[in-house]
Amino acid sequence: MSRQRAVVAVAVALLLVTAGCAGAGNDAAPSGGDAGAEMDAGGDAPQEAGSDGARSAEDGSAYAVADRQLIRTGEATIRVEHFGDASDEVRSIAGSYDGYVSDTEQRSREVGNETWTRGTVRFRVPAESFDDAFADATAVGEVEDSSTNTEDVTDQLVDVEARLTNLRAERDRLRELYEEANETEDVLAVQSELSATQEEIERLEAQQRQLEDRVAYATITVHIVEERPEGDSTEPQAWYDTGVVAAFLASVDGVGTALRAIAVGAAYVAPYLLAFGTPVVVGVVAVAKLVQRRGE
Repeated sequence: MSRQRAVVAVAVALLLVTAGCAGAGNDAAPSGGDAGAEMDAGGDAPQEAGSDGARSAEDGSAYAVADRQLIRTGEATIRVEHFGDASDEVRSIAGSYDGYVSDTEQRSREVGNETWTRGTVRFRVPAESFDDAFADATAVGEVEDSSTNTEDVTDQLVDVEARLTNLRAERDRLRELYEEANETEDVLAVQSELSATQEEIERLEAQQRQLEDRVAYATITVHIVEERPEGDSTEPQAWYDTGVVAAFLASVDGVGTALRAIAVGAAYVAPYLLAFGTPVVVGVVAVAKLVQRRGE
């Protein structure tokens, strides 16, 4: 019976939440009807009145449809003469727009005796400064390619906010049931539902913060490519063009290297020969002596 009471308690909580949501929906419905009645009196079509009422309800949400929530991103590859100077300039541009550098990457390659560097600077600026900051960043060098992207996350934020409102209401009702529960099984059942609801609220709040942060601050990625040096263009010398003395000295060095390799190899092999070779030699000698005695 206690388990049944726990199930009933949880069911009551869910019913209360459902009733609250339905009540909120019913509260919104008469406003649309009143709007329709007023427009009928003015001679306009009832369908238009209903749609206007729906838009008014949407405008009352946390994120109005008229105020779209947009995530702006831009990416460009620029060619420069000096990577370090260009990287410092891009960083400076980020700071000039009250932004900050979020990620950097740098890679260096050698061509002949010269170094060739390329890398990436990713920074974020307030969304309203995106266009100006992107234009300044791409002006640092010669643009090879660039692109911008806009993602509308208004519906996602509206959906998250609506789900959070319902979950917070459910959490409040579960807390009330938790305070009123007397039986241990009832307490545990309500506590389990309350914990699951709180975890879902925290997950949605984190998602909401992440989306709002990406809306507030646009992201710009600049790939900086330093001009590649030409390197040594001298053609390699053929082996038979090498001088006699130089060839002899190179051969002597080769012999010395080979002798050192043999000596080092012998040093590595010697312990194994002593450890495993000695018993084998002793065994062979013993067998040979045994065979000799039998032959006599």
